[in-house]
Amino acid sequence: MSKVDWNSVKKEVPEWFRDAKFGLFFHWGPYSVPAYQDEWYSRRMYEKGNPCYRHHEETFGSVHDFGYKDFYPMMKGEKFDPGEWAALAVRSGAKYAGPVSEHADNFAMWDSRVNPVNSVNYGPGRDVLGECFEAFRKEGLRTLATFHHQWLWGWFMSSDVEADVYLPGNEKYYGPIVPLEANRANPHCGPDRKFCENWKEKVYEVIDQYDPDVVYFDSRAVIIDEDIRFSIPDYFYNTKGKKDGVITYKWEDYPEGTGVFDIECGRFTEPQPFPWQVDDRLEDHPTTWSMVENPKYRSSGRIIRQLCDIVSKNGNLLLNVGPYADGSFHPDAVRILNEVGEWLALNGEAIYGTTPFTIAAEGRTAAGEGNYDAEKLGQQVDLGRAIDRSGSDPSEGEFRFTVKNDALYVIAMGWPEDGTFHIRALGNSGVYERPVEAVTMPGCPDSLAFTRDAEGLHVTAPDRRPCKSAYVLKING
Repeated sequence: MSKVDWNSVKKEVPEWFRDAKFGLFFHWGPYSVPAYQDEWYSRRMYEKGNPCYRHHEETFGSVHDFGYKDFYPMMKGEKFDPGEWAALAVRSGAKYAGPVSEHADNFAMWDSRVNPVNSVNYGPGRDVLGECFEAFRKEGLRTLATFHHQWLWGWFMSSDVEADVYLPGNEKYYGPIVPLEANRANPHCGPDRKFCENWKEKVYEVIDQYDPDVVYFDSRAVIIDEDIRFSIPDYFYNTKGKKDGVITYKWEDYPEGTGVFDIECGRFTEPQPFPWQVDDRLEDHPTTWSMVENPKYRSSGRIIRQLCDIVSKNGNLLLNVGPYADGSFHPDAVRILNEVGEWLALNGEAIYGTTPFTIAAEGRTAAGEGNYDAEKLGQQVDLGRAIDRSGSDPSEGEFRFTVKNDALYVIAMGWPEDGTFHIRALGNSGVYERPVEAVTMPGCPDSLAFTRDAEGLHVTAPDRRPCKSAYVLKING
């Protein structure tokens, strides 16, 4: 039986979050220095036989002589400009944003008294979280603090007994020395009380010093003692009175109703009665959320289509992009985010502040759901790619639906080859019972011609495409 009253921390998701739909966050830390494989480099560099272990030995030396802490001074952040980060978020169309506060590597990105291993005392010598929050708020953005530090329990434990993680005095950098099995994704031995208390103190400190609007927890928080996990929403919502605050969580880390359920790189198949979130990344790589050598990125079209699918089912998309160790972004990442923002500037009325329709989707990619599993990399779902692969003409029957006020928005994933959008669900005997009075498309000055019969609603496409992908039909009835 639970020793805490979870009902006391259940609350409605605030309207601002329901309306925001799109957020941005940034994986930036000492792992950005080697820029090899992904942000789990800090763990994998200590695993004998792992490509990161071999790469590290060949590039930097043995893990006895050059450990993860030796990357700290190399993360200079000389091009870190929080104002530009904020401007990028605004241009992308995001409504909330924030850097990773602390990843699994025990490196805090804020001016911390709880954790001396932080971005003020090491690396860039700056309060990354604080400076970002100040810049973001000036631009009208809501703020996000992400916590991954429950993964620190056993994170650095190495199969190399000569590794620097076992040297006297290095617990400050790498956390307590525990059995090697503790670093598994499904731990065989849970953390002690001291670790759990320290985990809580870090979150409390960020809440107290920076007042985030969203507190995000990565998976594995379930290993933390229940009363301490409970203390976070109790402190955030009740003690601090953050009535418009949001906590996001994954898997079974928190009970339903205590925050927003987050699906990593996945989706639901149907509209949900509750707001939810997908966190995914701009990086087109099987695992990475941070900067790597020669990065590749998903197209703006893929991101836009993914956003449309998620929003049609009552969800938000929290998109990651990782900067270089110097704090700057790859030009391709900037370009793609700008393109997403341009699309939202034109078509945002079909996204922001919308609610689900009776059905979310029509078409071949409407079915299928999934959730990212770090141990089973092939199981994540990328809706944008699924649509790209659905055929030479992805617009054939590919639609997503949203509603706002009296308007129904139908988002076509592609342009029809025959010049007509055929929306089967909106036929005379379909799910839309109101008469169709007008159909318009953002960016087109004139109303669109249409017919409606038992087979569907058939809308004549304009002569000119108003954007490059995902075309919005606004239906008034």
